[in-house]
Amino acid sequence: MKTLWHYAAAMPFEPDLARYFDRIDCPCPPWPDLAGLNAIVFAHVCSIPFESIDVLLGRPIDLDPARVEHKLLVERRGGYCFEQNTLLLHVLQALGYTVTPIAARVRLGRGRQEIPAKTHVFLRVEIDGESWLADVGVGGFSLTSAIRLCLDEPQQTPHETRRIQAEGSWQGVELRSPDARLFHQVHVEDAWHDICDFTLAPMHEIDRELGNWYTSAHPRSHFKDRLMVARGTPDGRKTLLNRRFTQRRAGREPEMIEVQTPDELNALLEREFGIVVPGGARIECAGLEW
Repeated sequence: MKTLWHYAAAMPFEPDLARYFDRIDCPCPPWPDLAGLNAIVFAHVCSIPFESIDVLLGRPIDLDPARVEHKLLVERRGGYCFEQNTLLLHVLQALGYTVTPIAARVRLGRGRQEIPAKTHVFLRVEIDGESWLADVGVGGFSLTSAIRLCLDEPQQTPHETRRIQAEGSWQGVELRSPDARLFHQVHVEDAWHDICDFTLAPMHEIDRELGNWYTSAHPRSHFKDRLMVARGTPDGRKTLLNRRFTQRRAGREPEMIEVQTPDELNALLEREFGIVVPGGARIECAGLEW
């Protein structure tokens, strides 16, 4: 016997575009071209914070698109890559873009000899015969515009300069040897740093579910032992790593605050990121060391 849930699950998800564009403070949906994509990505990163608070509170991360939409738009929370890029995926598709979720391994703070799990997803967007990459879910380095899928070309975004490098044997960016991979890099502090590596393999829904389970529930997930929150601003970024809040503005020295108490932390989350911690709960993890 089929329940109402079966019928609801079979229906295609249609995002509430009016609510989404209100959430990101964009007055109307832009035209589905590159300029429109860049406007959406910039506004999204500056409005919907990256955060993993539910993981630390022991609350499950549900990737059902309707649940993601409710959390990020109605509850006005943030989320991490699987939530952020799931919402963006459905918004872009509803606007007429051709979009593919791509699997990646996060490389921040890791050497290339390490092989982390494929626990990151970003989006490949096709526009006028060219491929562009969009990623609103990689924390303090979330892209604030799309970047073109091309090799070794520095590309300026509204914030940092980015590029894509190849390792191994490639023919263009499509054909590769079995061990070849691409690296999304950011240029900061006079050096290039790896953000993630990928092969352009799609990350299907079941793979996103598995990656999301590992990221949110596995005891060795780095989201289990640290608090990470980030949001873009028109001229910089706000980040929170455990108890250290940092605000960066173009042309100015970073401003840093060390949070001292759980109540001060919750107040800062609401003031700087617009996040109201559910029930005013006390956030606990090894990195906070209250």
